[in-house]
Amino acid sequence: MTMKSIAERPSTTLGHSMKPRQLTMMGLGSAIGAGLFLGSGAGIQAAGPAVLISYLVAGTLIILVMWALGEMAAANPTSGAFSVYAERAMGRTAGATVGWLWWLQLVVVIAAEALGAAGLLFTIWPVVPVWALALVFMALFTAINLAGVNNFGEFEFWFAILKVAAILLFLGVGAALLLGLLPDVASPGLGNITGSFAPAGLGGIATALFVVIFAFGGTEIVSVAAAETENPRHSVGQAVRTVLWRILVFYIGSVFVIAAVLPSTSEALASPFAGVLDAARIPGAGTAITLVAVIALLSALNANLYGASRMAYSLAERGEAPRFLARLNKARVPVLAVGVSVAFGFIAAVLELLFPEQILPALFQLVGSTCLMVWGSALVSQLILRHRADRDGTELPLRMKGFPGLTIFGLVLLGLIFAVGFSNAESSRQLVSTIVLIAAIAAACRVAAKLTKQRQATPLD
Repeated sequence: MTMKSIAERPSTTLGHSMKPRQLTMMGLGSAIGAGLFLGSGAGIQAAGPAVLISYLVAGTLIILVMWALGEMAAANPTSGAFSVYAERAMGRTAGATVGWLWWLQLVVVIAAEALGAAGLLFTIWPVVPVWALALVFMALFTAINLAGVNNFGEFEFWFAILKVAAILLFLGVGAALLLGLLPDVASPGLGNITGSFAPAGLGGIATALFVVIFAFGGTEIVSVAAAETENPRHSVGQAVRTVLWRILVFYIGSVFVIAAVLPSTSEALASPFAGVLDAARIPGAGTAITLVAVIALLSALNANLYGASRMAYSLAERGEAPRFLARLNKARVPVLAVGVSVAFGFIAAVLELLFPEQILPALFQLVGSTCLMVWGSALVSQLILRHRADRDGTELPLRMKGFPGLTIFGLVLLGLIFAVGFSNAESSRQLVSTIVLIAAIAAACRVAAKLTKQRQATPLD
């Protein structure tokens, strides 16, 4: 075999060229998307200003989950992340079920972000229809994800920088508006928050909670990307520490401003950031923030497509998905895994053509409780694996502080969220449907594992 033929053969492993700064900004990019720029308005409509409680509860939970994931990812950076950790802690079926559940979740989120970005762009540029814009976005980001992880990481880095800067400017304008510092613009004060804090009661908070969990979903992608990062043990710890407080500041701060300026009955909550800037009477600001929101959604689409394709690749590598999904191109990208991960996004764009303005709300209802299941599996896995490591005297490069107390607290908090969710008809339906979905995935994984075992045990003629 010649040296030339060896060089032309695609690598059988993923690349390791993502930089720590790219990993950190990817964590922001995956979480600051449709959930913040669109979901925050839906959350306020559901719960009023009490949506802040939903954000605080979900924010506390995601901090604990990310600490747990950071510990496991630093010790074992792998593209399967929490799916692999669940397999090592609870068995093969558990790992495969978590992996497929998260993949399905991201596939839906990718479609939602493409349609959400297209819908926002259409409000200021009503030339190309929403479904056609969504198709363009899906095609563009499929190409970007196929170009190689280094190019993808740099693209995501600058995308995230732009939207972080825009959110900081938004918070500055919002603070000036609330403090009455803007000329010729009366401050709305805090009447919207103090007047009717929880108009829909506990049921509204429960409904908003699942919208908020959708918003925080995707932060865990940092643990997936660790496998393709330079010096993952150091990079993961740095990314976890910086991403968490930035997300909480951006989310809590932005939602507080929106809830204070716009009442829960306002039609402007359909595009809440633009609604606040319109109230501030800053010329062109509403259009500008809408463009930033479009970029934010596309950035999240970019990061989530990366995460979905890497999970599909990991499942294929472990024999939990068809082997062809593990094939890499010359850029060491799982090209077929990218293809199956974007397919539903293209289908959703076509459905938008057939059923205008009906697909995006339906997609928002499909995701939320799936995040809880994935986060719960991460906490349980860390509890088991950390006990195992401590028992065996295994050194860990990054250790979660407050163990096992904080891990158990996270599981208790998760249980309380489930209890609140079952107390509300809408969120209860979502939880039940997710449980049924998990049971179906687990059953399919068990059957597939048995068939694979039988096939391997049968001698070939």
